[in-house]
Amino acid sequence: MQTIPGILKHTAKNNPDLVAIVDNGTTTSYRDLQHQVLKVAAAFQAKGLNKGDKFAVWAPNCAEWIVTALAGQTLGGVLVTLNTRYKGSEAADIIRRSGCKLLLTVDGFLGLDYPSMLDGEDLPDLQETIILRDKEGNEGFQNLLNFADAPLAEEALDEIDPDDASDIIFTSGTTGLPKGAVTHHGQNISVFDVFTKAIDMQKGDRYLLVNPFFHSFGYKAGWLSCLIRAATIYPLGVFDPGEVLRRIEEDKITVMPGAPTIFQTMMDHPDFEKRDVSSLRLATTGATVIPVDLIRKMHEVIGIDHVYSAYGLTETCGVVSLCQKGDDFETIATTVGRPLPETEVILVDEDGNQVTTGEEGEIWVRGFNAMQGYLDAPEDTARTITSDGWLKTGDVGTMDDKGYLRITDRKKDMIIVGGFNAYPAEIEKWLMQHPDVIDAAVIGMADDRLGEVPQAFILARTPDIDTDALIAWVKERISNFKVPRKITVLEDLPRNASGKVQKFLLEKM
Repeated sequence: MQTIPGILKHTAKNNPDLVAIVDNGTTTSYRDLQHQVLKVAAAFQAKGLNKGDKFAVWAPNCAEWIVTALAGQTLGGVLVTLNTRYKGSEAADIIRRSGCKLLLTVDGFLGLDYPSMLDGEDLPDLQETIILRDKEGNEGFQNLLNFADAPLAEEALDEIDPDDASDIIFTSGTTGLPKGAVTHHGQNISVFDVFTKAIDMQKGDRYLLVNPFFHSFGYKAGWLSCLIRAATIYPLGVFDPGEVLRRIEEDKITVMPGAPTIFQTMMDHPDFEKRDVSSLRLATTGATVIPVDLIRKMHEVIGIDHVYSAYGLTETCGVVSLCQKGDDFETIATTVGRPLPETEVILVDEDGNQVTTGEEGEIWVRGFNAMQGYLDAPEDTARTITSDGWLKTGDVGTMDDKGYLRITDRKKDMIIVGGFNAYPAEIEKWLMQHPDVIDAAVIGMADDRLGEVPQAFILARTPDIDTDALIAWVKERISNFKVPRKITVLEDLPRNASGKVQKFLLEKM
């Protein structure tokens, strides 16, 4: 196994002049990327960052994010990622609990002044906040590059071990206090070496990174995967479908992952027919519900050669399973593929007994992708990882006789309707089959007779959609206990920056 700085050294040595990052009008080669990382690592060392110390990055997707992350990891520092949508109190909670010594951030993203958002917070371990970019530019980052008299020697990239912790990513917290999943260098390199081979990422691919870097999808399946395969990184700080279409055409983007709604929004944009997106050959996506027709359109309308759906969670370095090259539209849309090589997946009942093929159960994972544990939370870790190494995902699904996994839903999202189990994802899937429904989220609501019944929140193509008629339409297609008793039309569904619907906010409506 290797380390993340070791991968940078390997790729820079073999491809020094290959473009590593294109961002904000600046092109950086792999040779220059390595040089910048060693200069910033020298600055961090001078500021007292040592092996095992935590440092946080609170910034949108940008080149500086990657450089500072790699610099801290080169010293053996442990990267803590912070969601750009966090309020100051949320970011402070994670900085405080993880004991971060340095904070790398920005001023002015989406009109926010991140440093001032932490004013008045008790952060006893935080020694310095470094502003990488502000409204005027990236002078702070330039000062960081020039802080030390000389860069560290190239040999510094070999100083840490594969078993050293590389990062702590806090779970999204849609259902409670976020927990920090700790993973190490070797397992992340192993997982994404396998992942990038499976999707046929190639040297020189041009990868548009819409997914946020604070999430495994943007960091590990994103820029780290580019380092592994010697691809070029094109960071995008904010998703805008018109800008995405422009970048695909002008930069000849070849790879772009994203949630299903990203691709649908692109096709719905008025500029779609005007832009040449024929360079796009590879896309990865993932969601509990993906309409089969959307996968077909990604192939036939957008023209993407290969589309893969995948499944993973923060606690598994971001990946558990992946569809295979050549899978048909139905398989890509309705399954999340087969487990990664060297990864075991079983489905179990409430007592932890393995269920039979095709039967529904909680998904347990064991393999090189399982986290080391939750930061400073041994009881949570013990509840999540069994004594023999099985990680309980909390997700419910089925597996067919070919080993393809289908996600039914989150175990804790299950709605018990008069003793019958109703899974929101299944109901959402049916709602989204209706031609006037763009997106849907289903939660439970109290019912005097049945205890709990489904209710739905939708985005509709027409604001005056007849919800009673929609309920009747759904009732023709699924069992009565699964039919939403109430449907509310919204202008938008509340999501966190990872794209997950925040159902706890729907419960307050």
